[in-house]
Amino acid sequence: MRKTISILGSTGSVGMQTLDVVRSCGDMRITGLAAGRNVDRMVAQIREFKPRIACMWDEERAKELKVRVADTRTKVVTGMDGLIEVATEENAEIVVTAVVGMIGLRPTIAAMEAGKDIALANKETFVTAGHLIMKKAKMINTRILPVDSEHSAIFQCLNGESPKRISRILLTASGGPFRGMTRRQMEKITVQQALRHPNWSMGHKITIDCSTMVNKGLEVIEAKWLFNVEMGQIEVVVQPESIIHSMVEFKDGSVIAQMGVPDMRLPIHYALNYPQRMPFQGGRLDFKKLSTLHFEEPDMENFRGLKLAYEAGETGGTMPTVLNAANEWAVSRFLNGKLRYLEIVDVIEDAMRAHKVKWNPSLEKILETERETYAYIESRW
Repeated sequence: MRKTISILGSTGSVGMQTLDVVRSCGDMRITGLAAGRNVDRMVAQIREFKPRIACMWDEERAKELKVRVADTRTKVVTGMDGLIEVATEENAEIVVTAVVGMIGLRPTIAAMEAGKDIALANKETFVTAGHLIMKKAKMINTRILPVDSEHSAIFQCLNGESPKRISRILLTASGGPFRGMTRRQMEKITVQQALRHPNWSMGHKITIDCSTMVNKGLEVIEAKWLFNVEMGQIEVVVQPESIIHSMVEFKDGSVIAQMGVPDMRLPIHYALNYPQRMPFQGGRLDFKKLSTLHFEEPDMENFRGLKLAYEAGETGGTMPTVLNAANEWAVSRFLNGKLRYLEIVDVIEDAMRAHKVKWNPSLEKILETERETYAYIESRW
């Protein structure tokens, strides 16, 4: 029986790799696609996969798309309403949430309420609203299948194990392109340098987040909610080769690790086929050539973004939303040449220090906190 899929963020890195997986699996069908501004790529995807519905976030580009695919049967929608319509398309069984940022929050919740399983690549949803998402998932029995390589690894390590037996989660990090550098050495980092990740091919925003290690901090908070553990049970370990994707240590001292080549299509393939393990045409590890694996402690002094993320996760309430919103704002300005590299973390710290935490926030309070954080930063930077 063919599995039917909607993809939010289909023209981005994870979205396109998801479509690669769909191409390689003969038993999957795309019913919905959503993207931001890349009309050319969306046109090509519509013509290849023939979805019932497609959304462009940008209204003008949605109008252009509608004209260019007028000869197809695909319905074109736009904006948040359109994104939610794709997420809740009646035929979709699983929704891949690959959009970047808090824009994914409302459509993820809507998809869950419509009875869809979630293949989660939008970590900001869990960082800001993990308490709401997990409560709702439990109430309506929705499966949340992690797509990030680290969280997929933890999920796989826990197969057949009780989460209550977890002692520690060992969340691996590559260390990014500036591993081993001091803040002084990073003072003049350019956008081009920050976008050269040593192991992974990703979108611009997440690549910058990996270079600052803020991304790893966001993943720590995400893991807290996904696997129902305390922040203190999650330890970041730098594993520069990106061969071990994460590990779980159990209460008896045993450690289970998930290994594989650094290829995002592998965790995507696992999530879309779960609970089955289907054949995958990607690369394989050659242990005869894999002579050494390295492990290091993360440098939280020169990469303060990771330290701030731990602080935000331990504080809770609306503080993770401030961390996330400030980071999104700062990374956008850095990519546009309007902020220096080291100022990304400075902006985050400034916003966090100024924030008065609200506890157990509703969805509306989370979105309000995001707006307030943007307004504060705009007034200061």
